[in-house]
Amino acid sequence: MAMAAAEARLRQEKVKKFEDFVDRRLKPDLVNAIAQRDNLFQQQKTFLDLKKNIENLEKNGVTSMRSMVNLGSEVYMQAEVPDTRHIFVDIGLGFHVEFTWQEALQFISVREARLARQIDEYTHLIASIKAQIKMVCTMNSVLHLCSR
Repeated sequence: MAMAAAEARLRQEKVKKFEDFVDRRLKPDLVNAIAQRDNLFQQQKTFLDLKKNIENLEKNGVTSMRSMVNLGSEVYMQAEVPDTRHIFVDIGLGFHVEFTWQEALQFISVREARLARQIDEYTHLIASIKAQIKMVCTMNSVLHLCSR
């Protein structure tokens, strides 16, 4: 009888350790990976929008334009762009590089490929973490059933 109680207590401790591992390690890792992938999706959308805008400028032969620029806090100001053939592209870490349309399109294509690879990596990581959570929960269920 004492042996059965000791085994049940040991199983309960294991169940608790598994639950703690899922709650303190796997779930935060999953939330972080999803947030990182969502950030990459947003960057991908930004570059896709930029690519479409450049292609429209090229197709329509636009060399100058007027635009409304967001100064922040939804405060806008009218801006005039005298020469649209050169644009500044945010290349990361707060740096901007002046590109011609073709140079910008080449940079965007390289960046899009890199972002796609990173999204795939995070998608695999997310799937792996979810599989680990499922495995731990399955093991936890088995241990929990055995302790009854």
